[in-house]
Amino acid sequence: MMSKYILIVDDSRLSRMISRQYMLNLHSDWQIDEAGTGEEAIELASANAPYAILLDLNMPGIGGIETASRIRQTHPGTHIILLTANVQNSIQIAADKLGVGFLPKPLKEPQLHALLNGLESHP
Repeated sequence: MMSKYILIVDDSRLSRMISRQYMLNLHSDWQIDEAGTGEEAIELASANAPYAILLDLNMPGIGGIETASRIRQTHPGTHIILLTANVQNSIQIAADKLGVGFLPKPLKEPQLHALLNGLESHP
């Protein structure tokens, strides 16, 4: 199986570390990169064309929805999953419009694994 490039975007270093570990527990061969801001995520995405992006909603600078929107324009096939504790209807509607997945925070390993397995079966 080919290694996939994954981008984890969160202003919390701890959240990035937890997400990285959950992913590596399931796919130890995947290449995982981290970004602390939306701006950094856009830069890394344009340079590396990620298979999937775990994207925090609330970050300083540009937030998750705007980041997803900009990455979606240049990488329409990238799987983007928003992570947030802020599960409001308006956020879910915005995510749906962009074709972006959604997982509540705090992230739980079984939920992430189920979502990743779903992506694997629909590449």
